[in-house]
Amino acid sequence: MLLHFPSKYAAITALVFLAACGNKNQQQQQGPPPAVQVTLDTVKLTDAVYFDEYPATIVPVNMVELRPQVSGFITGVHFQDGARVSKGQLLYSVDQQLYSANYQQAVANLAVQEANMNRAQKDANRYHELDKNDAVAKQLVDNADAALEVSKKQVEASRANIQAVQTNVKYTKVYAPFTGVIGISLVKVGAAVTAGQTLLNTVSTDNPLAVDFNVDQKEIFRFTSMLNNPAPTADSTFRLSFGTETYAYPGKILLLDRAVNVQTGTLKMRLSFPNPENLLRAGMNATVKVKNNAAQQAVTIPFKAVSEQLGEYFVYTLGDSSKASQRKITLGNQIGSNVIVKSGLKGGEQIVVQGVQNLREGSVITTKPPAPPAAPQK
Repeated sequence: MLLHFPSKYAAITALVFLAACGNKNQQQQQGPPPAVQVTLDTVKLTDAVYFDEYPATIVPVNMVELRPQVSGFITGVHFQDGARVSKGQLLYSVDQQLYSANYQQAVANLAVQEANMNRAQKDANRYHELDKNDAVAKQLVDNADAALEVSKKQVEASRANIQAVQTNVKYTKVYAPFTGVIGISLVKVGAAVTAGQTLLNTVSTDNPLAVDFNVDQKEIFRFTSMLNNPAPTADSTFRLSFGTETYAYPGKILLLDRAVNVQTGTLKMRLSFPNPENLLRAGMNATVKVKNNAAQQAVTIPFKAVSEQLGEYFVYTLGDSSKASQRKITLGNQIGSNVIVKSGLKGGEQIVVQGVQNLREGSVITTKPPAPPAAPQK
């Protein structure tokens, strides 16, 4: 039995060739794909004024933790929790019986040392009178002078001890270091406290309050210029917002931190905001809005014209022969329904703002609506 392989392969090749010719003829009969209807817009140059946003934390301008400077038992709490206190106001009392007794003992010891000094002074004077007549040995005179000097030093030591004990008596009273708001007391009457360790309470200022946030080291020059050239009091360069709510009073720049954080590459900045209505509280999280009008004549486009692919942003521009050309751009801040374009576009160019989802590179575009279908003939 003989198999004719060449004849079989020739038949298959002929069928493939005929099919390809049929597809080509069909494509030629269909013609090019229709133009995609889109809406175009012209890229504009505007004086863009927007706000840079930074997460921030509200902190007191001044805050002190109150700790006792002597050990003992609390005998009095002289304020209401959460109340406003004035500088020098008495806040806590520590039992001072032991310290008062030590003070009285120190006073009595000083009197004894002063009596010893007077006696040593009289002995020295007597020996010096005898020495004038050579009626006493020189060694006795020298011993009397040395005893007098010792007595004088003991008197000085007693006086210093009185000052130290008297200071401890004063430290049994804890006073407000400045005018501010005091928190909830952490100790009650009768509680035992240890000098320098037990935390009694915290006092902080509440008007104005400070707001801390971090800025990138690239922006140090910008904020340093703001610090050296402060804006007028009514200026709204710095605003504070909580979600959709914006704080009514503008802030002002206070200081920049000493050095850049080497791990994050950021620098801490502090603002000051008035708090006359006590709406701000220390520890709150907020958003600082810093007005940025440095981008003069910035390129702005509608945000709906932008498409994202793998973290990169693109727009379709009107190219030659009414064809769409995809172009990569770098975005800045969003202003309402528009967005600033840092690079990739120039003013006056036309971009597609509607119909982007139907486009691909090289698609023919038109701004005319499709023609209505022809009426059927009778």
